[in-house]
Amino acid sequence: MNKIINKNHNKYEPWFKWLTRELNSYEAFNDFDSGKNPEDVAEDFISNNRIAISQVFENFDEEDKDTLDQFLKLTECEWHVFRILEKQIALRNNIKFVDFKKRKKIKS
Repeated sequence: MNKIINKNHNKYEPWFKWLTRELNSYEAFNDFDSGKNPEDVAEDFISNNRIAISQVFENFDEEDKDTLDQFLKLTECEWHVFRILEKQIALRNNIKFVDFKKRKKIKS
């Protein structure tokens, strides 16, 4: 796996570990709160990290491409899991439970 030079941490950190760490520390929710959509937030992240990302691409090889493809599949899978959970929560909130043991009092 090719390495990248990273000014903040290990000089020869694998690019996918660097990317994961940087994405996890990126304050995307601040951008969402200010009204930015996910695509704009991603563009900002790329722009803010353009130098390190360009270093990744300098030595990008087939093994790195395979790793990227696996990450793409994993993130797509995670997205689908979150969507399923979102739908389940919405369905659960729409279900009305009826207690058939409670009987209405019949007026005589």
